[in-house]
Amino acid sequence: MDDLHHAPSSPTTPSANAAARPRHPLDADGSVELAVVERSGLAESRHLGAAVVVNAQGDVLDALGDAEATIYPRSCLKPLQALAVLRAGVDLEGAQAVLAMASHAGTPAHQQVVRDMLARSNSGPEDLLCPPDWPYDRATARTATEKTRLFMNCSGKHAAFLLACERNGWNKKTYDALDHPLQSAIRDTIEEFAGERPDHAGVDGCGAPVYALTLRGLATGIARVTGAATADPSSAAAHLTRSVLADAWALDGTGRANTVTIEELGVVAKLGAEGVLVIGTTGGTAVALKMLDGNLRAGTLVALRLLTDLGAVDADAAQRVVDHTLERVLGGGEVVGSIRLGAAFGGR
Repeated sequence: MDDLHHAPSSPTTPSANAAARPRHPLDADGSVELAVVERSGLAESRHLGAAVVVNAQGDVLDALGDAEATIYPRSCLKPLQALAVLRAGVDLEGAQAVLAMASHAGTPAHQQVVRDMLARSNSGPEDLLCPPDWPYDRATARTATEKTRLFMNCSGKHAAFLLACERNGWNKKTYDALDHPLQSAIRDTIEEFAGERPDHAGVDGCGAPVYALTLRGLATGIARVTGAATADPSSAAAHLTRSVLADAWALDGTGRANTVTIEELGVVAKLGAEGVLVIGTTGGTAVALKMLDGNLRAGTLVALRLLTDLGAVDADAAQRVVDHTLERVLGGGEVVGSIRLGAAFGGR
C-alpha cells in the first residue's frame, strides 16, 4: 500500500452561500485523480473522482475534488433507509438489523435472515419488489438453478420495507412508489441526518427510489448515524451501528471488502454501485467517495488513506484491510503491477 500519511487540508465549514448553490452532478471538472492502476511499469488506468471527510456537524475535515457535487448514493443510502424503518416502529435485532442495510452476498445464512424477516410481516419472497438475481457468493451461485428475489443483494432492505408497512398499516404492494408513506419517512430521515433535502430521485437497481445527495451531505448523514454509537447510545442510529459491528458478515459477506473493513477497524463500511463508498466511525467521522468511472476497486484504499491521515482509524489495521482486499494486478497468474493512490494525494 502507498504511504498512508499526508497532511490533510485545514478543517472548513461550507458557507451558507455554498450550501445554497444550485445542485450540480459530479463531472470531470469536479474530479481529481484518486488512484492509478499500473501494469508492468506503465500506468494502464486512472480512476478520477471526488471524496470528502466530515464530522457529525458536517464540517469538512478533508476533501479531494468537488465535495458539493451531487451523486446517487446507491446502496450507500441504505443506512438511512434502514434507520427510517427502525424509526417507523419496527423492532430489528441482530442480523435482521444488518440485513435491512445490507448489500449481501446471498449465502444460505443471508437468505435465512431475509426469510425470517418476511415471516414477521406475513409476507413471502414473492412480495419483495426487488427483481430476481443471482447471488454474489460464488459457492452459492454454483448451486443455484435460477435467479430469485432472495438472492438479490437488496432483499434484506426490501424485507425491512415490508415490515415497516406491516407495522404501520401501509400498502405493501406499492412501498417503492415516491408518494408512499414509507418513502416520505425515508426522505425525512435523509434530510435530518444529511442536512439537505433531496431534490432529485431516480430508480435504484433494486427498483426502490434512490435520492440524490451531495457528497458532503452523504458523508454527514453517515457520520451522524455511526457517531450516535458514542454521542447518543440509546438512539435507533446507535442500535443500527452496534448491530453492524456485531454481525459484520451480514452486511456484505465473509472475506468481502466491507465485512473485512468492519471487522478489522470497528467502523461501518458500505459500498454502493457505480463507484460509491462510505465509511463511518463511532467517533462521528465519515468519508464518502465517488469514482467517476463507476469502478470501486480502489475505493477502500482511497477512503482509508483519508481516514488514517486524520487519525480516525488505526494505520496498521487499515494496512491489513488493504492487503487483504485490494485487487491484485495479474499477468499470467503472477503479480505484475499494482493499484496505487493517484496524483490527488501528492504534494499535500
